[in-house]
Amino acid sequence: MFLKKWAVIGIPAVAVALGASGAARAAELVVNGSFESTTHGGGQMGFNTNATGWTTTGYNFIFPEGTADSGGVTGQYGNLQLWGPNNGSANGLPATSPDGGNFVAADGAFEGHVAPIEQTINGLTVGASYDVSFYWAGAQQQGFDGATTEQWQVSFGSETQSTAVWHNPDHGFSGWMHETFTFTAQNTSELLSFLAVGTPDGVPPFVLLDGVSVVASVPEPTALSLMALGLVGLGAVKLRRRG
Repeated sequence: MFLKKWAVIGIPAVAVALGASGAARAAELVVNGSFESTTHGGGQMGFNTNATGWTTTGYNFIFPEGTADSGGVTGQYGNLQLWGPNNGSANGLPATSPDGGNFVAADGAFEGHVAPIEQTINGLTVGASYDVSFYWAGAQQQGFDGATTEQWQVSFGSETQSTAVWHNPDHGFSGWMHETFTFTAQNTSELLSFLAVGTPDGVPPFVLLDGVSVVASVPEPTALSLMALGLVGLGAVKLRRRG
C-alpha cells in the first residue's frame, strides 16, 4: 500500500517539473532568428534586401543556401562571394549552416562600414536570466589573399559578451560553431546586438551568423532531477507520518 501511494505522489511531481521546463524552453523571443524571412532574398542588408525583425547599417549580407561560394549576392560594391569549394578553396565551406537556409555574413573590418545587426527583444522579466544562442563561423571574401581574424561581440542591453577570436589561414573557413551566452534583463525590452569584429581591413574578414535564439534560462537537467527527487522524498515522508 505504501508503494502505491508513493507512486501516485512522486510521478506527477516529476511530470510537472519537467513539463514546466519544456514550456520555458519553447518560449522563443527572437523574430526571424534564422533569417529566412527577407524583403528581396539575398543581398546586402539595408541596401537591396532586409531581414524581417532585424536592422543594420553595416556591410552585412544575407546568403541564401548554396550561394556564398557559387554565384554570390549583390551589394553596393558589386558581387560578393566567400572563399569555398566552388570557387577555388577546399576549406570545407558548406552550402548552409547547421540551422539550414539563409545565413548572415558580416564584414568586421571595412572602415566606416562596420555596424551591428540588431533587434529589440520584448516581453522580458526584469532581473530574469535569458540564454542567447546562435551558430557562427569565420570566413573570408573571395578574391582576396591573406590570414584574418573573426569574432562576434554580442550585446543584450548594457551587457556585452564575445566569442573567441578565430584565426583563419589564407582562403580559410572555421567550420560552424554553436555558442550560448546568458544575460540578465534590466528592462522589459532590451536591444540584442551582433557586432562583427575582424582584422585586417585589406583582407576582408567575414563573420557568419544563423539560428539566433533567445529564451528564458531554466535549471539544468541535473537540478531538475534533484528537485523532482526532493518532491518525491517529501511525499514519502508525509505518508510515513500518516502511517
